[in-house]
Amino acid sequence: MPHRILCQLWIWFDRTARNKFEKNEIDLLWEQKEDKYYQIVLMLIYSGVRISELLDLKKENVHLDEQYFDVICSKTENGIRKVPIAGKVLPYYKAWYESCPECEYLLHTEDGKHFQYRNYYYSYFKPLMEQLNINSTPHCCRHTCISMLAEVGINQTIIKKIVGHSGAMTLTEKVYTHFDIKELVDAINQI
Repeated sequence: MPHRILCQLWIWFDRTARNKFEKNEIDLLWEQKEDKYYQIVLMLIYSGVRISELLDLKKENVHLDEQYFDVICSKTENGIRKVPIAGKVLPYYKAWYESCPECEYLLHTEDGKHFQYRNYYYSYFKPLMEQLNINSTPHCCRHTCISMLAEVGINQTIIKKIVGHSGAMTLTEKVYTHFDIKELVDAINQI
C-alpha cells in the first residue's frame, strides 16, 4: 500500500479514536438503554475506563454497595485504581452482575464466557454504532467521559484519578492528593 494511503488511514483512525460522542449521540444511546449491549457502551462512557479494563473486570472486584470497582490489571501501572460507578449506570452493573451467578467476569458472552476484545468489538460494539450511524470506537467512550467531567468543572486531579492518568500528575498531586471513593462517586455523578 502506498505511503500516502497509509498516512491517510492513520490520520482517519487517529481522529476517530480520539473523538468524543456528541450529546445527540449519547441521547441515542440512552434511547437504547433496555439493550444490555448498549448498556455496556454507556458503562464505558460513564466510567472512563479502557475497554480492556471493563472486559477484564472480575465480579470479585466490583463493589456495588459502595459504587465502585477495582481495576487491578491495566495498560499502565498508574491505571491500577478504584473507579466510581455513576448512579445512572449502576443498575446495568447490577444486572450484569446478577445475570450469570457462576460467571467469573462481570461482562460475559451469552454462554457465560469471558468477552475477548475482538469478539466484543466486531460482534457488538461496531454493529451497534453502525445501527445508530455513530462513527466511534470504544476509546471514544474514554474521551467522552474525560470531556464531560471537564465540562462540568471537575478538578483535573480528580479526573486523572478516575481515569488512571496519574502519570500526567505533577509530583505534588501524586504525593499530596488523596481522594476517598465517595468524592470520586460524587464527581462521576455530575455528568
